[in-house]
Amino acid sequence: MFSKKLFGQRVQEVRKLHKETQQDLGDAIGTRANNISEMESGKRTTTSEKIAKICRHYHISADYLLGLSDDMRGGCDRWIEEE
Repeated sequence: MFSKKLFGQRVQEVRKLHKETQQDLGDAIGTRANNISEMESGKRTTTSEKIAKICRHYHISADYLLGLSDDMRGGCDRWIEEE
């Protein structure tokens, strides 16, 4: 079952792993830092387009962000090949 709280925790986790600010992530996916803050706190989610941008930016799987898998990189090999 999808959880906004888990989604937010995972967004924050990967952002901090990459030593980026909320502003950095917002700039990368085309949104404001306060939207990133609301996502990370579990108050809101975002569009599928922005989820895809987060995944591409950090080379992680959407299944991981959405809480469907605990494998952060599952299925992301093809993105590295495309770049």
